[in-house]
Amino acid sequence: MTHVVTGNCQGCRFTECITTCPVACFHKDNDMLYINPEECIDCAACIPACPVQAIYSEFDLPEDLKGWIEINAEKSQINPIISEQESPLVGSEERQKSLGF
Repeated sequence: MTHVVTGNCQGCRFTECITTCPVACFHKDNDMLYINPEECIDCAACIPACPVQAIYSEFDLPEDLKGWIEINAEKSQINPIISEQESPLVGSEERQKSLGF
């Protein structure tokens, strides 16, 4: 089992989740984060750390978000690992509010 970053991360890229992760399974691009399913140890520490509720256990993922499993698997292979907290993207606070958080 793995954990999955979903579309709520797009345009935000908060990185609090990275500070709770005991392994290097997070990857980033210019818009969001992804979890490498081969590296994730299923500890779930990242879930409560995400301020926009973008991370789910694969088994708790709503049906309409299942496509993010494959997206995370693909994007984590082509994007660099992120292992330290960074500033969120410009406009992330507005995006967070628009998501209702």
